[in-house]
Amino acid sequence: MTRRGSRTLKVDFTAGQLTHFGGIYLLHRFLQQLRFRTLLSQSIRLTEYHHRYSISERLLALVYPMILGLENVELTRLLGTNGVFQYLTGLPQFPRPNTLRRFLIGNAPTLLPQSRHVHNRLRRHFLTLGFSTSSYWLDFDSTVKTLYGHQEGVVKGYNPKNKGKKSYHPLICTEGHLGDCLGGELRDGNAHTASGVKEMFIKILTFLPPVRSLRIRADAGFYDSGFIEEIQKNKASFAVVAHLTRPLKDRLVGLRYKKINKVQSTAEFDYQPHGWRDAYRFVVLREKLTEKRKEQLKLFTIEAHAYHVLVTNLSLTPFGVFTFYQDRAGMERIVRILRDDYPFGTAPTQSFMANALYAELSLLAYNIILWFQRLCLPPDWQSYTVETLRHRLLLIPGVFTRTDNRPLLKLPKNSLYQDIFLYADKKIHALNSLGF
Repeated sequence: MTRRGSRTLKVDFTAGQLTHFGGIYLLHRFLQQLRFRTLLSQSIRLTEYHHRYSISERLLALVYPMILGLENVELTRLLGTNGVFQYLTGLPQFPRPNTLRRFLIGNAPTLLPQSRHVHNRLRRHFLTLGFSTSSYWLDFDSTVKTLYGHQEGVVKGYNPKNKGKKSYHPLICTEGHLGDCLGGELRDGNAHTASGVKEMFIKILTFLPPVRSLRIRADAGFYDSGFIEEIQKNKASFAVVAHLTRPLKDRLVGLRYKKINKVQSTAEFDYQPHGWRDAYRFVVLREKLTEKRKEQLKLFTIEAHAYHVLVTNLSLTPFGVFTFYQDRAGMERIVRILRDDYPFGTAPTQSFMANALYAELSLLAYNIILWFQRLCLPPDWQSYTVETLRHRLLLIPGVFTRTDNRPLLKLPKNSLYQDIFLYADKKIHALNSLGF
């Protein structure tokens, strides 16, 4: 008996109306129900003549691939041959990569401020939609993504994992409860960590919904007098990691510490750093070190103790301030998501302004997924990563047919997540449009 196996199989590239992105229907329905495309059309103005694609079509042609995990503009070519994807998203034809690059380069100075304005209106809307809180927590951080080439602004600077390599050094702000990205800005690779943070904070205040209290958290890179003074001026609370200068280190030894547990104790003192206008409250967490812990930590140590120092105006106990700050760990996860699962901080063109617009759109893609997840998916799906959502919902294969002259998208029989798909579709149908 001869085993023929796959040798007898014929391959024929004639099937049509197929898609690997059947689940994008949900995202399209979500944005359609909100009248998102109408918002873009009405809010963003650009003087053009006889262009094949509208502004909103080209913006969505950049955002959709980011949502699907296509890492660069060149990969959008895959969607240009997918008629079902184009039908589901309302894009009659998908622009070619070069068309999208020219769109970014030629129009970024005009589109970037308008896109940010629209994005900020959306941020305000979704912060209050289905969420009630008496306090917002703003977490500031920066990230680095090593890049190669000769793009404008991609230079050597702060790059701890790849020292000496060129990169951008973007600034990010998120909301601590929800994870919404409230601000993000592309910066040159040699930008100081705190560069632009004061201006970003002021901008966020212009669209943040009214709230009883506002708290700020940031690491040592944001230990900056101008930033701290601006927070105080706006009657917000803060906990920022102090940069351990020599005068500050000298203060730590003679303090009276209160024992919290077997390894930790706390203290506090008032101190006015050199060049600062006022004195502030500093809280200290001292930790006994084992030999293993000594190797793990790269903090300031004295006599087998590690010292963590925060500057703050919170009225919490010293240990309470550190507990509040430690919840900031979620910010680090968001930074990784933006860097690894979205093209935030990449350089699809050689133009800095065009790349800054691309970064803004990548933050919008991140927020769209987050808003969709929060408003349309079950509670036990709220913590899923975008990679999981893509795998389980957005990248469902589908076949496009017509029944009784009506379009029909057929998804896999007995899909594991059919109930979730239908649940989301029902939630989307109940949403109101943006209304502005």
